[in-house]
Amino acid sequence: MSTKFVFVTGGVSSSLGKGIFCASLGRILEDQQLRVTIQKLDPYINVDPGTMNPYEHGEVYVTEDGAETDLDLGHYERFLGIATSQANNVTTGRVYSEVITKERAGDYLGKTVQVVPHIIDEIKRCILALAESGDYDVVLAEIGGTVGDIESQPYLEAIRQLRYELGPGNTLSVHLTLVPFLAAAGELKSKPTQHSVKTLLSYGLQPDLLVCRTEKPLDGDLRRKIALFCNVELRAVIEALDAETIYEVPVLLEEQGVGRLVLDRLNLSAASGPGVAAWQAFVERIKYPQAAVRIALVGKYVEHQDAYKSISESFILAGAECGVCVEVEYIRSDHVTAENASTVFEGVAGILVAPGFGSRGINGKIAAAGYARRKDVPFFGICLGLQCAIVEFARNVCGWEGAHSTEFNPQSPHPVIDIMEDQKLISDKGGTMRLGAYSCRLKQGSRVHQIYGLLEVQERHRHRYEVNNRLLGTLEGKGLAVVGVNPERNLVEIVELPDKRWFVGVQFHPEYRSIVGRPHPLFLSFVEACRAYAGAAAVRPVVRHKKAGQLAEVIGS
Repeated sequence: MSTKFVFVTGGVSSSLGKGIFCASLGRILEDQQLRVTIQKLDPYINVDPGTMNPYEHGEVYVTEDGAETDLDLGHYERFLGIATSQANNVTTGRVYSEVITKERAGDYLGKTVQVVPHIIDEIKRCILALAESGDYDVVLAEIGGTVGDIESQPYLEAIRQLRYELGPGNTLSVHLTLVPFLAAAGELKSKPTQHSVKTLLSYGLQPDLLVCRTEKPLDGDLRRKIALFCNVELRAVIEALDAETIYEVPVLLEEQGVGRLVLDRLNLSAASGPGVAAWQAFVERIKYPQAAVRIALVGKYVEHQDAYKSISESFILAGAECGVCVEVEYIRSDHVTAENASTVFEGVAGILVAPGFGSRGINGKIAAAGYARRKDVPFFGICLGLQCAIVEFARNVCGWEGAHSTEFNPQSPHPVIDIMEDQKLISDKGGTMRLGAYSCRLKQGSRVHQIYGLLEVQERHRHRYEVNNRLLGTLEGKGLAVVGVNPERNLVEIVELPDKRWFVGVQFHPEYRSIVGRPHPLFLSFVEACRAYAGAAAVRPVVRHKKAGQLAEVIGS
């Protein structure tokens, strides 16, 4: 097999940044004209994260082919500019489900089904499946969790076997670990890293590369000590300091020769591409913007930094293109009312109402959409955000008292949002929504037609409820413009209020298609509209991009 594999594990602590490291290494290898993809292997028993609360897991990322996946796949796509798929996220639940299905079908010919070899073999099959197409030179496989966790052991055994079966020069083992700084002692401590590597060795895995998360620079003596006691080359001890932005990580890694080391270990030759210089220029635009704008993000889960990760990153990427720092003000939707909206949104240059499920905070989202409409503040509604904007319009423009979504009021006299027909008989919650990419035909001459520059686009969805076409006539008669429709099923995908400066609602999730250098056109246009609305207030001295929680993002991704 010509495809090479890089296995990435973590030790000492969770949330060290394996996902950002994988995305960054993938970017470095891609700049060497190699074809790269990344896979996340999650030890939890859920078949996928689709039924998990955002407070448990962060956002659910959706791929083109309709997989509900770990949010790290969003980082992979944003950094590499490639589309991931069902095959890029594997969970223990999915592995066991496949094995049990095969057992029920008699595939094991009456044998006792066991963790070894059957579960291990299924994990190996999932890892190798990405390489079988021949589309990739390198597959990076990130193992979720921490070495020593009971649930991670089958994955470690699987990659141990693969390293043996694929032979020298075809695999690389990377281990992320923590080198903590003890303030009382005034020094960095390498012992946690040594113990973590010792645990990894007990599973038969010797790391080739150690990536050391640290608050302080590693001096030469400490690097030599770690190399000596962990059996790795000195040049393979990599310092991973906190970064101002996660997009700086590829630059910091390449400065330490990570790309060259990986190529050498995998016996790969590479043709130099745009390299770090182009990426560095992008990072400079993030760190040193020309202006700043405040945009309110109204959602249910704003306390969890990862709940709206793709939206947050889309703002960063769009801001970099516009030369502005987007300062996102996260507002809990259940704190917003029609009475306090003017206070809550004072000074913001735009309002985005975020997607979500469940009734908590729904009135606040409706109030936010109403405030934006009345005050002509740039407004962007995504998925449930679009639905809330239509409910508000129906109540306060059409005069339909009690208008609502049947998700929240099944007895509404004006059900402007209703469950999709093919969803009515579905009882299973996992993977049964309208998921993945669907076509959207745009109305010629509309704002979104001008933004996209196309008459038909593909966008990713994750929802069960849709605009009720039976009530569209009155809504449109009062000024709501339906400017995007799914051509196969005539479902409403995009609405605008043409008489407003920028008021757009979409049923899909544009945030899933923002990548470095190519932010989604709707986010780009929205940020530009917000900057124009802010006017002179946006053009103020900005010394440095330092988004609140940025260091936590680097560590926690």
